[in-house]
Amino acid sequence: MGKNLVETLMGAVVLVVAGMFLVFAYSTADIRPVRGYTLTAKFQSIDGVRLGTDVKLAGIKVGSVVAQALDPQTYEAVLTLSIEAHVKLPRDTSAQITSEGLLGGTYIALSPGAEDRMLAAGGEIRHTQSPVNLVQLLGRFIFNSAEGAAGQAKPN
Repeated sequence: MGKNLVETLMGAVVLVVAGMFLVFAYSTADIRPVRGYTLTAKFQSIDGVRLGTDVKLAGIKVGSVVAQALDPQTYEAVLTLSIEAHVKLPRDTSAQITSEGLLGGTYIALSPGAEDRMLAAGGEIRHTQSPVNLVQLLGRFIFNSAEGAAGQAKPN
């Protein structure tokens, strides 16, 4: 019976430590949704963007993606972004979907413009750039290089 008690206590300790690790990871990971005002932005493509994707300004998280939709007239993807209330963005701000690295995730990078008037809650970011598809670029490079090498080959 003593062996079962020791095993039970060790199992309980493991569960408590695992719970503490999860609480620590959640509190330091900065994965909380941002509460603030909402803006929309339309993109031709939103590959890699999901609900909760970070919105960054100068590399600092200032918002997150809270909704995705398809515009039935233009067939563009419409993202709804929640931006922290203290961050005021000029009306000519641009948004670009970019990646954190070759194997990293994607995020929305905001570049503020120079206009004096600010975007109001519910406003739209009009200047957007969709993500670059690295697989397509790599395929074009490989096939264009192969065609160029085949065209330069001289028959004997």
